Amino acid sequence: MDTSSTTGDVHAFTAQAAQARTASRVLNRATRADKDAALHAMADALAAAEETVLAANARDVEAAEQSGTAAAFVDRLRLTPERIAGMVDGIRQIAGLPDPVGDVVRGWTNPNGVQVRQVRVPFGVVGMIYEARPNVTADAAAIACKSGNAALLRGSSTAVHSNTAVAEALRTGLANSALPPDAVQLVLGGREVTRAMMAARGLVDVLIPRGGAGLINTVVQESLVPVIETGTGNCHLVVDSSADLAMATELIINAKVQRPSVCNALETVLVLADVAETYLPELLGVLAEQGVTVHGDDRVRAHGNVLAVTDEDWAQEYGSLDLAVGVVADLDAALDHIARWSTGHSETIVTADLANADRFVAEVDAAAVLVNASSRFVDGGEFGFGAEIGISTQKLHARGPMGLPEMTSTKYVVTGHGQIR
Repeated sequence: MDTSSTTGDVHAFTAQAAQARTASRVLNRATRADKDAALHAMADALAAAEETVLAANARDVEAAEQSGTAAAFVDRLRLTPERIAGMVDGIRQIAGLPDPVGDVVRGWTNPNGVQVRQVRVPFGVVGMIYEARPNVTADAAAIACKSGNAALLRGSSTAVHSNTAVAEALRTGLANSALPPDAVQLVLGGREVTRAMMAARGLVDVLIPRGGAGLINTVVQESLVPVIETGTGNCHLVVDSSADLAMATELIINAKVQRPSVCNALETVLVLADVAETYLPELLGVLAEQGVTVHGDDRVRAHGNVLAVTDEDWAQEYGSLDLAVGVVADLDAALDHIARWSTGHSETIVTADLANADRFVAEVDAAAVLVNASSRFVDGGEFGFGAEIGISTQKLHARGPMGLPEMTSTKYVVTGHGQIR
């Protein structure tokens, strides 16, 4: 192994982190006008670099396909003019959002006249470790800049050409603004650099992993830097006895088929026994028309050509046109199943029974709980946050789609006129 190259990569990262720390001080005092102008400049530069970005992405996609990468991951990797336009629009949307920095979370005046305010402030330097999707490079950079943070972006080797082209375009935009280009930096190198990033306590203020379970678990378990955990999406939908079955089918198809590779796609459907005999033939027929492979229990398999479901299927985030389907006795059984297998991302019930809806919302432990709506809505853009930095499935600080406020911490500002204790 070339240890000199490895050492050089780690030293290069350390230098980048120091540059990010310096840039973060500029960002910390930047006005909203400065940040918004920088975001528009970044969007302009990315739009102008479309051909370069597409050419770079074509190299990554070709390499992924030649190496036998699963179709779901290739889909996440692939960029199109429409997806680049979406990235550009996402940056502009973030520019139009309120700036959370400086917001007063709460404040009061003590009896002695001392004023206390809790104020939102940037983290400082935010590190992102993520897989495949190059749009994350643009989303994370824009959210970090708007919330006053410098971003160190560590994408996967499968998207290295795409991420490099996107990051270069964004830095070109920053160079034409009042913000420093080092506010956005792409971190390159081998696994040693990832380990250095996870050990960079004092240089990096927070790490956010975004990708598969393996990546997320590694960062959570090994990082010395505080981690905001994003999670995998084993998302369930329950068809209640009172459900509008036509609505249920429409929601299932949208949540499973529209873009099966994303974390808010549907992976398991649970049908209550009261409606199973009536509903399953219809549902299985529509799923077959949509090219969905069903993994079902015995009661489901009695209604069609369905693969036998296993515990691995119940636990699976497929990321593909596969779907686990089961029949449960009642809502209690559905809730028990979700409690066992859910990853805490997004869980849905289709029902006309208000009491069942309320119970589902109260008992399901997930970042997002939906009633009669597609899990595909669990997204920063759909929530009105602009782009998102990720969807957190943990319970500390941030949970669900993370927009601008979730990328801030707070400080207390205490103001007096000479009071002493």
